[in-house]
Amino acid sequence: MSFPDIVPALKAQMPELRGRLMAAQPLKELTWFRVGGPAQAFFMPDSEDDLAYFLSRLSPDIPVTVVGLGSNLIVRDKGIPGVVIRLGRGFNEIAVDGDRITAGTAVPDVKVARAAADAGLAGLAFYRGIPGAIGGALRMNAGAYGGETKDVLIEARGVDRQGRVRTFSNADMGFTYRHSEAPDDVIFTRAVYRGTPGDRDEIAAAMDKITTSREATQPVKSRTGGSTFKNPPGHKAWQLIDAAGCRGLSRGDAQVSELHCNFLINRGTATAQDIEGLGEEVRKRVHDTSGVTLDWEIKRIGVA
Repeated sequence: MSFPDIVPALKAQMPELRGRLMAAQPLKELTWFRVGGPAQAFFMPDSEDDLAYFLSRLSPDIPVTVVGLGSNLIVRDKGIPGVVIRLGRGFNEIAVDGDRITAGTAVPDVKVARAAADAGLAGLAFYRGIPGAIGGALRMNAGAYGGETKDVLIEARGVDRQGRVRTFSNADMGFTYRHSEAPDDVIFTRAVYRGTPGDRDEIAAAMDKITTSREATQPVKSRTGGSTFKNPPGHKAWQLIDAAGCRGLSRGDAQVSELHCNFLINRGTATAQDIEGLGEEVRKRVHDTSGVTLDWEIKRIGVA
């Protein structure tokens, strides 16, 4: 699918833009699944001010989609209309001040875990087990190994669709399991966390344990998107999938991982349609056998 080139018109409307604005940017290599079509327009702002400038001048008729590290994402095969925004170098700083850790939202979760550990701050080691960036963690209340974003966040800062910079307290975020109630149009730019003073060696040991557990139980070296489905109340998604006979199930080159069946993997040449279609087949079989409807945890965006 080919989208009209809107980039020249956007550049003409935004003469002071400093970030990179490109047309028909391939997105396949930006996702862990390595699937998907192009962005109609692709923007990487160089700062929060640049992002605010861009959004304040962008027509409300043009849709905006935000992508991070692409770890929990399926980009559909025909690509994404409108503007895709990805935060880069201007949003990857980490600073520690006492028990507070401030991180840009392009920072990988694991780096925040390491910064906290180096500072002797406990409470953020769980981020070692999440293969994403802070922006996504805020949006979905990312959690693993007994911890969640809501447990340690003080506040988050972002830019809304009108280009206004806004700050959200933990309570403002409306966190629930793998979800936040923050406005959909806000692009988060920074987060502030509070850790608890702890022993560096103990924190490091906890992170090592998480690393070992992930490598033993998850297909971390495969093209995957992390946990595919949310755990329904009172259930483990992987157990329902296993009981439905889906372990190892495949469609094209997409497969339900035999190591951990709440993970889908691309064995090499799968399309986004293969992966998403396989996921829907899993949902159907689980519902047929258990009566439980699995909700996607992986975000699916774009035109099929």
